[in-house]
Amino acid sequence: MSDALLTADALEAGTIYRLLSGAIAPRPIAWVATIDAAGRANLAPFSFFNVASVDPPVLAFSPLLDGKGNAKDTLRNLDEVAECVVHIGGEALAEPLNATSASLPRGEDEFDHAGLTKAPLGELRVPRIAEAPIAFGCRLREVIRFGDRPRSGNLVLAEVIAVHADDDVWDGRHVNIEALRPIGRLAGADYSRTRDRFVLERPQ
Repeated sequence: MSDALLTADALEAGTIYRLLSGAIAPRPIAWVATIDAAGRANLAPFSFFNVASVDPPVLAFSPLLDGKGNAKDTLRNLDEVAECVVHIGGEALAEPLNATSASLPRGEDEFDHAGLTKAPLGELRVPRIAEAPIAFGCRLREVIRFGDRPRSGNLVLAEVIAVHADDDVWDGRHVNIEALRPIGRLAGADYSRTRDRFVLERPQ
């Protein structure tokens, strides 16, 4: 077994992306709805995603700039309307989730493209996906921008202000993982399921 010492500045962005996305896995998927200033909805999945804080409740996800260094619609919309709804899709919605990763022209509605239904969430202007079992309605706290090069990240910190959770998924204390059936992102076109689990009790 050989030790491979790599320096990040010697690797192309595409190589680093493949290394990070292959090694840091499985990753949860944020299915993010936003709107632009004209009220047109956008929906896109992001697997650079996790919880950043509990009190206050803050979610973190990172839209990358595209291969030409351009911002995706999600980021542009957040600059115009500082709200978003973050959904957890699950296996039952894997196909429409994947459909919303298509590169559609700006302003084209991914809800319609994927055959999904819009529903309101509290006082937010951004709609939620009616079919999604869990939705976190958020107001933007901050975007930390890591540069303007292709594939540079933009860390979105979004504070949860409203939650929708189906009764069969959330009983007020626990999430029913069998009902939610979340999926994770691996490298390339691969995804993971949570059907095979094991338990390790945390040491005292």
